[in-house]
Amino acid sequence: MSGSHKKLGARHKARKRAVDFLFEAEARDLDPVNLATERSELATKDESVAPVSPYTVTVVTGVAENLDRLDRVIADHLQDWTLDRLPAVDRAILRIAVWELFHATDVPPVVAVDEAVELAKELSTDDSPAFVNGVLGQVVLVAPQVRAAAAATSQRPESAEPAAGTAADDD
Repeated sequence: MSGSHKKLGARHKARKRAVDFLFEAEARDLDPVNLATERSELATKDESVAPVSPYTVTVVTGVAENLDRLDRVIADHLQDWTLDRLPAVDRAILRIAVWELFHATDVPPVVAVDEAVELAKELSTDDSPAFVNGVLGQVVLVAPQVRAAAAATSQRPESAEPAAGTAADDD
């Protein structure tokens, strides 16, 4: 793993903070976007609060706005697991990575996957890095089509037809 320290720069910290916000919002049943925005504003007034990177807010907002689709994609690629059974931190990491794979056109897919695996190493269980890598290895294969479709349909309201083959909407 040569050169992995260079990677752990501003974007890595921003992703890690996004994991924190998503995790905290889920645990406390808060809106993650409000949480990130409030922390961001608080940081400008109170220097004891670490500044919040604009990329953190972008990621949290992107995940929140696309949550149902992200969760469907993740659930479709979990072999013998359900999203609910995953550790909350792994859910947050996977949601961020899948959002980046589908929407962050400036993030190469390999970087999104590597970053997620790195976050899993730092924040989660010993089994999580391999697990996250396995799930994302599958999602990477569908990401190009999803990006193309998202670009084509981004003008359409979100309430349009659900994607074909997604009968997993029975919460």
